[in-house]
Amino acid sequence: MLLDIFKIDGSKSGQVEMNDAIFGIDPNEHAMHMAVVAYLAHQRQGTAKTKTRSEVRGGGRKPWRQKGRGTARAGTIRSPLWAGGGTIHGPVPHKYTIDLPKKVKRLARKSAFSTRISENNIKIVEDFTFDEIKTKQMTEVLKSLELSGEKTLILVPKVDEKVYISARNIPNVKVAPADLASTYDILNHKKILILKSSIDTIDKTFSL
Repeated sequence: MLLDIFKIDGSKSGQVEMNDAIFGIDPNEHAMHMAVVAYLAHQRQGTAKTKTRSEVRGGGRKPWRQKGRGTARAGTIRSPLWAGGGTIHGPVPHKYTIDLPKKVKRLARKSAFSTRISENNIKIVEDFTFDEIKTKQMTEVLKSLELSGEKTLILVPKVDEKVYISARNIPNVKVAPADLASTYDILNHKKILILKSSIDTIDKTFSL
């Protein structure tokens, strides 16, 4: 599969062959679903906590005698049946992590890439960087590539602080290393902008 390569001014500079084993497979929706669920689960803090009757303050003595009052017996004012009492079966801190096999995670990301390329939502651009950190420069690049206002994921071959920080304040734009792009990120952004040298990184990472 051939894709056009663009310069940052929006003009075409050639074409590149995309690996069909990564960008041309039949998308596996179940694998993508599992990868997205796992990703979102890993974002949870898991710190929700309620106090049981043994942790609530007070209730050290029996509120009234066992017999003779004509009311129900009670042993503590911190019973779960009372206002201010403990909570029964409330949440406790725990991890929400979901482990997926490496092959499933790899299949999910291949499926996500294939989905985006079938929609013509992947664009290849010549490698670029900036002399200084400037949001305006990144805005101009996106405008030239007709990506202005689009929810865009920019995949770079390695961490570039100037590119990353220049894009940080632009709404709906995210920069990520190509080998660490998650299925969620690929599917959560409508447009994928891939720097040319990132293609080799993607090939090495996902063609195993």
